[in-house]
Amino acid sequence: MSYTALYRKFRPAEFEDVKGQDHIVTTLKNQIKSGRIGHAYLFCGTRGTGKTTVAKIFARAVNCEHPVDGSPCGECDMCRNIAAGTYMNVVEIDAASNNGVDNIRSIREEVEYRPAQGRYKVYIIDEVHMLSIGAFNALLKTLEEPPEYVIFILATTEVHKIPITILSRCQRYDFRRITIDTIAARLNELMKKEEVEVEERAIRYIAKAADGSMRDALSLLDQCIAFHIGEKLTYDKVLSVLGAVDTDVYSALLRRMIDRDVKGVLQTVNDLVMEGKELAQLTTDFTWYLRNLLLAKSSDNMEDVLDVSTENLAQLKEEAQMIENDALMRYIRIFSDLSNQLKYATQKRVLLEVALIRICVPQMETRQDTILERIRALEEKVEKGLVAQAPPQGYRAADGPTAQEMPGEMPVQPREVPKALPEDVKEVVKNFRMIANDASGMLKVYLRQARLSVGNAGQLQIILPDDLAAGVVGTEDHKKEIQDLIVERTGKKVEIEVGKVEQGRRFEDSYIDLEQLIHMDITVED
Repeated sequence: MSYTALYRKFRPAEFEDVKGQDHIVTTLKNQIKSGRIGHAYLFCGTRGTGKTTVAKIFARAVNCEHPVDGSPCGECDMCRNIAAGTYMNVVEIDAASNNGVDNIRSIREEVEYRPAQGRYKVYIIDEVHMLSIGAFNALLKTLEEPPEYVIFILATTEVHKIPITILSRCQRYDFRRITIDTIAARLNELMKKEEVEVEERAIRYIAKAADGSMRDALSLLDQCIAFHIGEKLTYDKVLSVLGAVDTDVYSALLRRMIDRDVKGVLQTVNDLVMEGKELAQLTTDFTWYLRNLLLAKSSDNMEDVLDVSTENLAQLKEEAQMIENDALMRYIRIFSDLSNQLKYATQKRVLLEVALIRICVPQMETRQDTILERIRALEEKVEKGLVAQAPPQGYRAADGPTAQEMPGEMPVQPREVPKALPEDVKEVVKNFRMIANDASGMLKVYLRQARLSVGNAGQLQIILPDDLAAGVVGTEDHKKEIQDLIVERTGKKVEIEVGKVEQGRRFEDSYIDLEQLIHMDITVED
């Protein structure tokens, strides 16, 4: 016999097995016991929360010959026939593929005839929001005044797409997302029946990843068990199968962001990419990690809300003391925006790296909630001795005098052209634009903005316009790629440095423009 997926094998057969929807189950059972059964029901809610399952149980319960406390007995001929799909008067329709007027007209013709056996004809229309406007209009009159032996159950994940005229004729039941505790308890119960050994921490991670959907939880669990068949399912194995990231990585990433370590955060992203982690899931999970951090920082009594281990809670409280509230809110804003962008992005890694660099270099943003971060970054530079330099010669503030005109100020001397320019450097400068065109995707984009100068020891300086560009080009991998391309094109090995134009300055005030010198045929004697 072929294998049956867990979510199908353990689909609830009676109301008592439905988890997390007590407010709906109790109401439906009371209607059956009292005989106050409606003619049209609307079940709405997110995927995997039990809408179709409850509809099928309800269809069996209203036709059951011996209902037990409002639930189907499961033993009578009617229950067995409906469960086997041989009872002709319980009809399940997929509105996604049967959404035309003709499909609804056939239903209108069928309801004219009483059921040959059983008390009710039950029509379960799944994903009802997919019906066309004409189909909705055709259903309207039948839904308003059906025969007393007909029940309509409409199920949808997008209730806002259903016309108000349909909504007003149905009893509406909203299915809630199922809590992590409820899902975890159900998974533990089923694993005992399956005789599969699973670590509690692994179960809770799967329950959390399911995002309130019991069906998703069972599908994820099925996938993890299949990958490690015959072995105990541990937390680490679940992470490896789902392409998820352990919280220790999030902690390390956060600390590097707090330290504004651009190289460190980019290296972390590179490591995760090489391990095959899904960047969209990484972004979602890290946003949740930041949310937990904010809750831990907001109050001392968040153990029940956070739903993390004692060790992780202690780590969160430690990190909460390392970051200010406004900075944390900024991190959450940037990653929330990033989550929406990644849904449709083809270059997910680039977007993630840019977001991380924006966090590490707050000067790049002009939003009001970034001002405090920019001030703190400047204070840190001052404390480390990286004070702002004097303005260059000829620099003019808005409507103000030049540096030469300001009394008591020493003008900054412009940098002089070196008396000897190495031939290797001259050769590279002549070919640099062709070299840049051979670079990899993101590096090529930033090298187009670069300008070339020379260091005091004869190094080739690649000068970028801002921190973001300099941070990307200045990584060890990208510097090595540039040197390899230079060797490949010119046969020369040249030492390179990556820098940026200081804020408030022009390139010409601080650097020699080698490309301009060479293109103007200025000869510098060796």
